[in-house]
Amino acid sequence: MRIVIADDSALLRQGLRLILEDDGHEVIADVEDGPSMKRAALELDPDLTVCDIRMPPSHTDEGLRASVEVRRERPNAPILLLSQYVVLAYAEDLVASGTGSIGYVLKDRVSDIDAFLDSCRRVADGGTVLDPHVVQQLLLRDNHGGDAPLASLTARETEVLGLMAEGHTNAGIAEALFIGEGGVEKHCQRIFAKLGLTEADDVHRRVTAVLRYLKRGGAT
Repeated sequence: MRIVIADDSALLRQGLRLILEDDGHEVIADVEDGPSMKRAALELDPDLTVCDIRMPPSHTDEGLRASVEVRRERPNAPILLLSQYVVLAYAEDLVASGTGSIGYVLKDRVSDIDAFLDSCRRVADGGTVLDPHVVQQLLLRDNHGGDAPLASLTARETEVLGLMAEGHTNAGIAEALFIGEGGVEKHCQRIFAKLGLTEADDVHRRVTAVLRYLKRGGAT
């Protein structure tokens, strides 16, 4: 993959470059602020942009705002956001910026190199990847929010949707829950039905289920 890295820490940028290049990818640019990230993502059209949320000049949400602006012009631009802490508003803003090819993971996840590289590949392939800690907090909040579609999900269906939001395949979900892939498929079909998604939908139902789940949760 051709990858852009955006982070104000030169040490982290170099670390990410080494990890990605060692895995056979090409880092075509590394930048240290939001405006530079936006320019690189739009001008170079990378296969993936890995971007810190907090960067100069404000050190608040520069990376997030740059990502939203990039996806406003290119809705399917693959972006993996890194954050030091879980901030649900960031996840919701990113989700609202397009339909898939998005990720939001904690920086601690980078230390698990295999998991980080897997997240990069999933986002670049059009998937949605959320850090398990993000999903956990979304589930806790939404379960207390009384959202009707979510309230209709069984405990197992909620687990499946949570793992789906983390970017797991059916095989990965089956392994995590110690059930067969056929069982996972049945749970997915029931989730799609409860969220009003049919086979006639012109977008990938798996991604749509996650996005709709997050967007409805954000509205409660």
